[in-house]
Amino acid sequence: MITSAQLRGARAMLGLTVEALANESKLPVSTIEALETDGASSDFKALSAVRSILENHGVVFLAGGSDGTGGPGIRFKHWSENDGIRPENLNATNDD
Repeated sequence: MITSAQLRGARAMLGLTVEALANESKLPVSTIEALETDGASSDFKALSAVRSILENHGVVFLAGGSDGTGGPGIRFKHWSENDGIRPENLNATNDD
């Protein structure tokens, strides 16, 4: 199961605003915000749509313990200089 923190992190890594993700997924902004806030959301159709878009942008969702240790996470499939914000550059000023 993908967590709300993974969704927020993936969107931030890609440099997408909530509005841009809502537009691309054809979901209301309030639905995106709910998915990013409520880790136990039961809107599986919306979650699937958002996950698909984020994965199409190059994000991989990692299950907890998938590398032998640690919790759930995210990473890029491939990195290009023009694709989003590098993880080391993420901070509160570029998180919407």
